Amino acid sequence: MDPGVAARAHLALTMSTRFIDAQIAGRRWRRLNDGVVVLHNGPLTKEQARLAVYLSAQRPAALCSLTATEMCGLRGFETEAVHILVRRGARVMPVPGVVTVVHESRRFGEEDVATTYSPARVGVERAVIDAAVWSRTAAEGARIVAASVQQRLTRPSDLADELMRAGKVAHRRALFALLADLDGGAQALSEVEFMRFCRRHRLPKPVMNVRCDATGRRRYLDAVLKGPNGTVVRVEIDGGIHLSLAARWQDTRRDNDYVLSGAPMLRYPSIAIYTDDPVAVSQLRAALGLVST
Repeated sequence: MDPGVAARAHLALTMSTRFIDAQIAGRRWRRLNDGVVVLHNGPLTKEQARLAVYLSAQRPAALCSLTATEMCGLRGFETEAVHILVRRGARVMPVPGVVTVVHESRRFGEEDVATTYSPARVGVERAVIDAAVWSRTAAEGARIVAASVQQRLTRPSDLADELMRAGKVAHRRALFALLADLDGGAQALSEVEFMRFCRRHRLPKPVMNVRCDATGRRRYLDAVLKGPNGTVVRVEIDGGIHLSLAARWQDTRRDNDYVLSGAPMLRYPSIAIYTDDPVAVSQLRAALGLVST
């Protein structure tokens, strides 16, 4: 544990109550709440803030969501708020100056706590899935899931198992579909799904073929749509995730060739199709001449 923050009860094992109170009265230490003391009079570091929140929570407790994903090494989703997971109805004392986000769950127990870390946090799969399903939109949750795989913190199959355990949660269908795409499995974005998307939004019936990566795994759809005025638009929907700059450059080079040939081309991640992303719908309709640009 960071020696700058401690539970008062722990300090009392080796110090007298009078000594602790004297340090606080002399403003050498600071009382954060009834249970936690900071052993200096300056601002809390990020690590001390996390520890203070954890020590302020009724057990069992664990740092979770975006706080835990950052502790696991996820980059791009850092937050100053401290997310903590407790059982339904458990108490978490406030920590002055720290934005604390309390998540109560019936699906939480000692077995979910990664006890080898201090302060305790949930495992990476639980952290990623919770952060994703607690996101405001499916697209935001998808970015968290995709980044955790891209940054090699976990595997799509492990995340799918965790999502299954989560039960009926927000964005469940879209995230399951995305995880199948990331895993390159047989359930990746299908022609049928894109057909349904086009019907829902009154787009022309597409002509499609499934594209595969160098290993032969399904990765994305290559679709051609023809507007009422004769405009032909090629659409590529990524069903996987590029884990190397070389793979991304290969796709970008092909995109550039289409543009240079004068053929309009649009590219979308599969999550945009699963969630009926309004920007994707608007762009497709504009490119096909179905709405004014």
